[in-house]
Amino acid sequence: MSTRPPEFGLFLIPEADDFRRLAELSVYADVSGLDLIGIQDHPYQRRFLDTWTLITALAGRTERITFFPDVANLPLRHPALLAKAVASLDIISDGRIQLGLGAGAFWDAVAGMGGPRRSGGAAVRALAEAIAVIRALWWSESRSVRVPGVHYSLAGAHPGPRPRHHPGIWLGAKGPRMLELTGRVADGWVPSAAWAPPEFLAEAGRRIDDAAAAADRDPLSVRRVLNVSGTITADGSDRGFLEGPPERWADDLLALHRDQRIDGFVFWPTEGEPVEQIRRYTEQVVPAVRTAAGS
Repeated sequence: MSTRPPEFGLFLIPEADDFRRLAELSVYADVSGLDLIGIQDHPYQRRFLDTWTLITALAGRTERITFFPDVANLPLRHPALLAKAVASLDIISDGRIQLGLGAGAFWDAVAGMGGPRRSGGAAVRALAEAIAVIRALWWSESRSVRVPGVHYSLAGAHPGPRPRHHPGIWLGAKGPRMLELTGRVADGWVPSAAWAPPEFLAEAGRRIDDAAAAADRDPLSVRRVLNVSGTITADGSDRGFLEGPPERWADDLLALHRDQRIDGFVFWPTEGEPVEQIRRYTEQVVPAVRTAAGS
């Protein structure tokens, strides 16, 4: 079982014509005691608001909940500017920001916006360089810093401002090289249940733990935050894993917490009326899991 009490959140889609509901859901999550809001980042999607602008707006309407891009599209977000944005909003929001970060995908769309088109290996190397750049700008004591790199580097940049707290860098990782990078240098892992069933979570978790141990890091220091998509039924029908009544969901999430060390669950309803799904999750599933987990 995870050594951390489980945290719970919502996965929001940044639809440009739906800002009012996004704001209302964020306030509801905040006052209802949820912990996290993750917002996907696809800058090339014409229907979507800019994720970072949206997170900033929603953070200003809430008081306690933490936000993170789920996950930020590195090829279209230069890490030096991303570091400045994260630190700035962490200060403004009183420490309520984490950084979800991904190596990139949908390369045709990235290239269409003028971004780089990277192979798998190059994308992983670029991500590793980006993490070094971000951390240098957050935490270096030097007046200027230099970080070598092929894709991203610093050549005498002035670090700062420092974030208010220590934002975690949580990687959206699936392949072996990304999982190993997560274990070596990241603070967290953000898989999605849509492509990461329990058996994958077990195998990938071992790979992350082995990489962390090889780097002389405590494997337990790497958080595991799972995007959970599915339907919470109201009629008692049970269609299997993450497709059933609140009791089924509570059992499934508790098992993931116990067996796969998942310590964060970010809910994305896939069927039914989204607001009602979110209410069932928040008001029925979450309290049951917290009680069973002793948190």
